[in-house]
Amino acid sequence: MQGTFGKIILFVISFLFIKAQIPLYDSLHLAAMAPYTSLKAAIEDKNTVVKLVLRKKKLKKFPAEILEMPNLQYLDLSKNQIKEIPDSIIKLKKLQFLIMSKNKLEALPKTIGEFANLKYVDFSRNEIYTLPYSFGMLLQLEYADFWDNNLDEFPASMRFLQNLKYLDLRNITISKEKQDRLKAILPDTKIMFSPPCNCGN
Repeated sequence: MQGTFGKIILFVISFLFIKAQIPLYDSLHLAAMAPYTSLKAAIEDKNTVVKLVLRKKKLKKFPAEILEMPNLQYLDLSKNQIKEIPDSIIKLKKLQFLIMSKNKLEALPKTIGEFANLKYVDFSRNEIYTLPYSFGMLLQLEYADFWDNNLDEFPASMRFLQNLKYLDLRNITISKEKQDRLKAILPDTKIMFSPPCNCGN
């Protein structure tokens, strides 16, 4: 009995040690890392998954199992049919890269600003029409791609995105006034626009 109990204690200690030992990797390391490409395999190794790529899996919902992967830092769910990202995605405390291009998203989770490590987001080719105020709280964000969406309003909080180097807003109907406003609040960000529309403020 004591032997079994001792094994359980060692397993718990080992699990906590492994979980704590996975660091935040830099962008080059993450780019070079081989990803998990099977949700089933990732679920089996959920505590050690760092990079998960599930492109073209015909997913219609955000897989809830992903939220149980505490060391996930790179998530690619592009080219699926996902309509909504749950607010609970912020359980992924170590997430740095979030790629969800070519889905059917109409909005971002209100909690998105709670990510402390998010550096790169790609929401291109969706149907997003608005950004939550908390988007401006992504203080580590460096790259944001919203190419070909339905965005019309931009929260004033975006002025806090002082680390943002690149923002792609091409193929979106935006008035010159709004384009100028964004340039003014993000003077150090390279913003890509399509020609402005004559559509007022």
